[in-house]
Amino acid sequence: MGLLDTDLQGQNHRCVLVNGPIIIGAGPSGLAASACLRSHGVPSIILEKTDCIASLWQYRAYHRLKLHLPKHFCELPLMDFPPNFPLYPTKQQFISYIESYAEKFEIRPEFNRLVKSASYDPVCGFWRVKTADLSNGFLGNFVEYIGKWLVVATGENAEPLIPEIDGLNKFLGPVLHTSVYKTGEEFKEQKVLVVGCGNSGMEVCLDLCSHGAEAYMVARNSVHILPRDMFGISTFGVAMSLLNFFPLKLVDKFLLLMANLMLGRTEKYGLRRPSIGPIELKNGSGKTPVLDVGALSKIKSGGIKVMGGVKEVTHRGAKFVNGEEKEFDALILATGYKSNVPTWLKECDFFSEDGMPKMPFPNGWKGEKGLYSVGFTNRGILGAAQDARKVASDIALEWRKFSQFKRFIVIKPSLK
Repeated sequence: MGLLDTDLQGQNHRCVLVNGPIIIGAGPSGLAASACLRSHGVPSIILEKTDCIASLWQYRAYHRLKLHLPKHFCELPLMDFPPNFPLYPTKQQFISYIESYAEKFEIRPEFNRLVKSASYDPVCGFWRVKTADLSNGFLGNFVEYIGKWLVVATGENAEPLIPEIDGLNKFLGPVLHTSVYKTGEEFKEQKVLVVGCGNSGMEVCLDLCSHGAEAYMVARNSVHILPRDMFGISTFGVAMSLLNFFPLKLVDKFLLLMANLMLGRTEKYGLRRPSIGPIELKNGSGKTPVLDVGALSKIKSGGIKVMGGVKEVTHRGAKFVNGEEKEFDALILATGYKSNVPTWLKECDFFSEDGMPKMPFPNGWKGEKGLYSVGFTNRGILGAAQDARKVASDIALEWRKFSQFKRFIVIKPSLK
């Protein structure tokens, strides 16, 4: 792993000079980057703050979750899904695939490593990544990793996004983000308000209904709802094929025509469509269309009730912008996730304030001074796989040059 591995006398610090890239994050993006680097003969180290790979899937995904896209659009580089897996693998099947992937490419991350800061040292021309060991439940055993390349692979979904809603802290019942929601079984016969009408909000509402809860869904913003499949083929697959022959706007018009024919006009149910087409909107803002798996039929039948924006949360419920007020037993925030890069990557102009690369796809994978990113494309695992291949190829060229003189490098550890 390192050329230098030194305990600093009298202090609980170590300094490790890494022979290869330092990858932050052991999710699909980090694993893909490591595997692609390995295929070029380049060693790497992954630093992960939790105790497992793909922690978002293992710890923060609800039980009924399945891949929203067909499996061949969600494969990591160099390894297909098992042929016996269904078209839309379950949460557990995806986790087993990820674990097999790590085993195949002998990827062994450094777990329980919380990155406190990462910054470029212009004096030595290396990245310094300062971490703390969380394995004992508290900060300890501080390790500074020093490397020529830094790959940011914490992704777009690193931290739950909690919206600012007036009175949210007043509510007397449970308030939870979908990152800790598991099943509707614990909300049986309860009246639950789900804030958010994206894929997670729709599926949580559907799950609540299937377990006997009364589900209300807040649809403050407009949303595209598309059938998951059309003509027995995934809608996403149809769209990708059409884009090879037709302009984006024309493909968007086709998708909306088919959505209206198959699902009906959603506006009558309180679900306004954006003025921009689904693919154009996804490419421009990252807002993903809902791929319907049954929630819309529940909305049509009244099983899921759609509400407008929340004006204020009260002690026992919520007031809505249309003047209505209702009581609820629980609130679930299906409000998505955000990048956490700005909290630890210091003095870096490559990422914006919201933790996303300033350069749009497909140019947001490479920064300056050996900085790279994987998994910030707003295109899911497919985009992360493309990034990983580019990053690995680029680093491999430099790594061979660097390997010729790295044995002469001496770097002093930083204790700041």
